[in-house]
Amino acid sequence: MQDSSEVAKRKLDCYVYYLLGESAGVENHSQAIAKLISWGFNVSPTYKACKNLDEVLDYINHWEKRRLKLPLETDGVVIKVNRIAHQEQLGFTAKSPRWAISYKYKSESQSTQLKSITFQVGRTGAVTPVAELEPVLLAGTTVKRASLHNANEIARLDLRVGDYVFVEKGGEIIPKVTGVDLSKRSAKSKAIQYIASCPECKTELIRQEGEAVHYCPNRKGCPPQIKGRVEHFIQRKAMDIDSLGEKTISQLYEKGFVKSPADLYDLGEEQLSQLDGFKDLSIENVLKGITQSKSTQYSAVLFGIGIRFVGKTVAEKLSLHFPSIDKLMKASYDDLINTPEVGEKIARSIIEFFSDKENRDEIKRLKNAGVQMESDYKEPDKVSNVLGNKSFVISGVFKSYERDQLKEIILAHGGRVLSGVSGKLDYLLAGENMGPSKLQKAEKLGVKIISEEEFVSMLKE
Repeated sequence: MQDSSEVAKRKLDCYVYYLLGESAGVENHSQAIAKLISWGFNVSPTYKACKNLDEVLDYINHWEKRRLKLPLETDGVVIKVNRIAHQEQLGFTAKSPRWAISYKYKSESQSTQLKSITFQVGRTGAVTPVAELEPVLLAGTTVKRASLHNANEIARLDLRVGDYVFVEKGGEIIPKVTGVDLSKRSAKSKAIQYIASCPECKTELIRQEGEAVHYCPNRKGCPPQIKGRVEHFIQRKAMDIDSLGEKTISQLYEKGFVKSPADLYDLGEEQLSQLDGFKDLSIENVLKGITQSKSTQYSAVLFGIGIRFVGKTVAEKLSLHFPSIDKLMKASYDDLINTPEVGEKIARSIIEFFSDKENRDEIKRLKNAGVQMESDYKEPDKVSNVLGNKSFVISGVFKSYERDQLKEIILAHGGRVLSGVSGKLDYLLAGENMGPSKLQKAEKLGVKIISEEEFVSMLKE
């Protein structure tokens, strides 16, 4: 929150659960926790060092009900290897430690009545059915609505308006309908007919083969899609224009000032002064935020323009492989499919996006406004083409090189570096303590696994 006095009233606090550092003077995790307590840090008193799995299971059972009396919400137990040396030996995957695993308790479930089903349209045109529920208290909050995901889920649950349904919170956060209490179903209830047209613009919905979701194809005329694309463009992971928000975007759309991201760069004091609640300071902040967004990195811009299936990670990979928007627009299907993280679905989506004249015109307007459309990443100077566009995944620890050094060497000698093992991969460059999942997948797919010494020999050849 921006109001620090309001934050001060909240009496925020935290529980510290891990000591990270070198030469900490501890041999195991429980000693590290004790040291944190001695230093005055707030540590939850619920932890316990267990001698074996039986004690772990006893601990889990002990807290299954008692956890509900804790001063905060919790949905499970984290079980950790105690000895620090063993933690270091086990290491990490890209997303989590191998020396810790969570045990999730069954979510609290409540029964309530399904009053109706409404339908929401997202920025991509995806239509999501939402259960409108009789309000029910669940895991500390009142739940009135829950996503039903798609038509298949409604059919799987055999939902009917008026049913009494069971509701849980996924991960204690997201409400979801898990079943129907058939003993309370009315004999007069009827199966739900999924809508055939968009609830916003009345365009006939489509459902592509192999997909569960219905879509509104009226991309350029459906209000939620138009506003959603602008909201996506300004978000923190994209252009990060934090002086704008959903309500402001809605006002700008309703007044006809903004119907695409490029329209933001045409805004001035005259238009902003017509918005409710906008005075000199707020107008100045919005214009300043829009101007600052012009220096946003190209990869974030690529994510922000909203190509279907192109998330943050894929946008970063594309920005390295195609260092300007012009090169990406000219890329062929084969060029795209050979890019790390890009599969057939993403490649087709990119080609379809840039084949639309309105999208190309939008890109041109953004470029003319001064938005970054080129990457400042510089590939290492080409030394040779001895690796002949072969692809590599680097995993593990190496004797003579850091992994970043190996990446630079591969690129300098005409190779490519991928992040994951797939059937398209040529070589898995394996060091010590490499991830077992990558090794197993490479062996299963028949990918050639080479050592550091074999890699050096390839360069000499």
